[in-house]
Amino acid sequence: MIAFLRAILEAAGKRVHVYTSPHLVRFNERIRLAGELIPEDRLSQLLGYCEIVNDGQPITFFEITTAAAFRAFAETPADIVLLETGLGGRFDSTNVVKQPALTAITPVSIDHVQFLGSTLAAIAGEKAAIQKQDTPSVIGEQQPEALTVIEQAAHEVDAPLTRYGSDWGFSGDASGLRVRLGSSIRQYPAPALKGAHQLHNAAMAVTCIDRLPGFRIPNAAIAEGLTRVSWPGRMQRLGAGPLVEKLPNGWEMWLDGGHNAAAGAVLAQMAREWRDRPLFLICGMLDSKDPAEFFKPLADFVQQVRTVGIPGEEASLSAAQTAAAAKSCHIRAIPADSLDDAVSQIIALSPKPARIMICGSLYLAGHVLALHH
Repeated sequence: MIAFLRAILEAAGKRVHVYTSPHLVRFNERIRLAGELIPEDRLSQLLGYCEIVNDGQPITFFEITTAAAFRAFAETPADIVLLETGLGGRFDSTNVVKQPALTAITPVSIDHVQFLGSTLAAIAGEKAAIQKQDTPSVIGEQQPEALTVIEQAAHEVDAPLTRYGSDWGFSGDASGLRVRLGSSIRQYPAPALKGAHQLHNAAMAVTCIDRLPGFRIPNAAIAEGLTRVSWPGRMQRLGAGPLVEKLPNGWEMWLDGGHNAAAGAVLAQMAREWRDRPLFLICGMLDSKDPAEFFKPLADFVQQVRTVGIPGEEASLSAAQTAAAAKSCHIRAIPADSLDDAVSQIIALSPKPARIMICGSLYLAGHVLALHH
């Protein structure tokens, strides 16, 4: 959703700072200063300054990089800062802002259980803690147990809620997006990002823009932002590079960094619409994820999976571990030694044009994008 907000606000001529994580290819992607990636020399200077100020006290990687981002934002004029929380909310480094203009909670799913809790209610409680007194809070579509926790947290701090379903909604397809705000309906072109979930993200961004105090963003800027938005590594078709060049005529290669049950469901929805060609996956995942939960929604749509370890990542599951998880979901899966080997094996399997989706981790997506840069 951050990508949509940035695109809309910049289309309206606003200077926008952005802090997101993780990065895909270069760390600089995490910090955008008034629309531009932070330069290497300035990033190095800021991190050095934060290290001096920290004076040897315990600090995590994410904490010191967040401090550097905040320092950069303070030194560079802008109209708005878009902050994406790291893992959760309550104890997140980004949650030090006492009075944000607006908070937003996208659909909560089971993720980062070793940090946030093993139930949807526990995870929602962590995420709901970004809500602040008298600060508008826009809530995406939630399962009932998550929504109950979020609503209670908002009530405790008197945060006015704008809930999916009762206060805002949407419908849409390739022909356009219709966003309901209260009793009014607004029409927009279809968003540039692929996937049914991106209709939700786009509509939620429009709702946030509508509720954002102090800004009047024209509908023309919203429409322009929706159609010009870019988000590498998320349902992205790869158009060139060494892996794509291996493909026979008529084949497609896609990339997505989603890694949890919700991401598996999104990919399954895309696969449901892709019945014109067989779908093969190349998957690598971190050991902090539950690969079986990712694979479950995909069992009916995938021909086979080739699994890989994520290059350069100590926390990667082995190709054999990821393959075992896929097999437990009744998906045929075979470990491969590398991405290159996985692509070659899949090409040998299919006598007709097919799609290959490389998926399972943003770190794997970053590696692929570095190859195709």
